[in-house]
Amino acid sequence: MKNDIKIFSGSANPELAKSIAKELKAEPGKIFVSRFADGEIRVKIDENVRGKDCFIIQPTCPPVNDHIMELLIIMDALMRASAKRITPVLPYYGYARQDRKAEPRVPITAKIVANLITACGADRILAMDLHAGQIQGFFDIPVDHLYANPVFLHYFKSKNYVSKKHELCVVSPDAGGVERARAFAKRLEASLVIIDKRRPAPNQSSIMHIIGDVKGKTAVVLDDLIDTGGSLINAANALKKEGACRVLASCSHGVLSGDAIERIEKSSIEKLIITDSIPLRRKSDKITVLSVGRLLADAIRRIHNEESVSTLFV
Repeated sequence: MKNDIKIFSGSANPELAKSIAKELKAEPGKIFVSRFADGEIRVKIDENVRGKDCFIIQPTCPPVNDHIMELLIIMDALMRASAKRITPVLPYYGYARQDRKAEPRVPITAKIVANLITACGADRILAMDLHAGQIQGFFDIPVDHLYANPVFLHYFKSKNYVSKKHELCVVSPDAGGVERARAFAKRLEASLVIIDKRRPAPNQSSIMHIIGDVKGKTAVVLDDLIDTGGSLINAANALKKEGACRVLASCSHGVLSGDAIERIEKSSIEKLIITDSIPLRRKSDKITVLSVGRLLADAIRRIHNEESVSTLFV
């Protein structure tokens, strides 16, 4: 690898940034991030980046607004320091659920965030498991979109969850996740189940129907993120009621707001598997965290070397 690559991190997920730098056999970029007394963000790049290929590891997870603003300020600092190319690495993209006008007189906030990032000097974007694939089109710069599925597949195969393939089913918690669940089920040679879900209000859901056979099977609910945990817990209860012998859940982004962890611990979900795209607030026996450091490092290496990223998922 060329020596003109730099990996910088904001305060959102420094441990993931260290993992990525280690995989790349690179020293983490020297950066100072702090707050002034009034809460304003202060950033200083503590090394020469002129002509360097710079990657900023910064999931825009809670506190979302702080981490977005921090990312924008870091990008501006790198741009004014004459970095050759600036690539924000967004393992988790905040505001992604506000990706369309679902009702009158509401904003498309995911587009606003894309505009801000582009305006502040990003040359390209590296993201993982966007809530909606069309968010890639909100950017007028190249977007490399990664999927955590290879990490999850390796985990499930290593744990022998697929040793009796006819007893495993992959569950999409809503119609929007069917494509993701179908691809995952195909790789595990498992059946596909779809939950018909309604949302009467934000962070609330009600299960209407379960399409497919779950009786006597191990059900793996596959989703891109878990926030309050209400939808996932409702899905697990419905699957149990329909005869599933055990319920596992696999979500790329563990937002886990409020008392979500406590609710998961008391639920019928046997195991929740997430990635380290967002730092886990506290450990739980029911939650397993898989690292996407190597996956992101491989993508960064390919981007830097002008190689194909899509071959990571062939």
